[in-house]
Amino acid sequence: MRISGKIFIIFAIIIFFIILISTVPLPTESYVTGTKIKLPEPRLEGEMSVEEALLKRRSIRDFLNKPIPLDFLSQILWAAQGITSESGGRTAPSAGALYPLEIYIQVRKVEELKEGVYHYNLKSHSLDLIKEGDFSSQLTKAGLSQEWIKDASLNLIVTADFSRTTRKYGERGIRYVYMEAGHCGQNIYLQTTVLGLGNVVIGAFNNEDVKNVLSIPKNHEPIYIIPIGVPS
Repeated sequence: MRISGKIFIIFAIIIFFIILISTVPLPTESYVTGTKIKLPEPRLEGEMSVEEALLKRRSIRDFLNKPIPLDFLSQILWAAQGITSESGGRTAPSAGALYPLEIYIQVRKVEELKEGVYHYNLKSHSLDLIKEGDFSSQLTKAGLSQEWIKDASLNLIVTADFSRTTRKYGERGIRYVYMEAGHCGQNIYLQTTVLGLGNVVIGAFNNEDVKNVLSIPKNHEPIYIIPIGVPS
């Protein structure tokens, strides 16, 4: 009986660790391109209340041809998916804390940054350069020729690896991923409002064309293109 009891305990421990591992979020994407840009630390206090930001929030499609300061971009990325606790919690809630979202940016006019496509590395609050160049026209074409994509200082693209959530929740997890993207999108809206910038969320685009333009992994599906710039 003692041996059977020990076997039962060992079996229970193994099952516990299997369950534990299955609920740990997969690591975010990391790109080793040799170029990593450390972002300014985000501010944790602002001059505008949440209530005022909600009142002033609008979808903006007309932008001036002006660059955005790097610290503004840093703040927006932090608002979208920044880490806010030692346990890895983020600015937007996630079903099961599985965090399926990834953030990419296509830069046209940002101070101290070259034109190009970057991935937001939230663990180090930095940018990984994927490729250099102005891809505004290509992304606009992938976005069904919506001109505000081309006119924006940058485009923030929210993608999702659905498997991170569906491996636990099954088909229902698809809904949870879209809900999480909505939380993220609203954070971006409110943060750009506080910074005096404008943005609009876009859901109409060709998925495969967007993935090709940005050179993002095949298992990532774009959910939003978010043009951001200085309102005209």
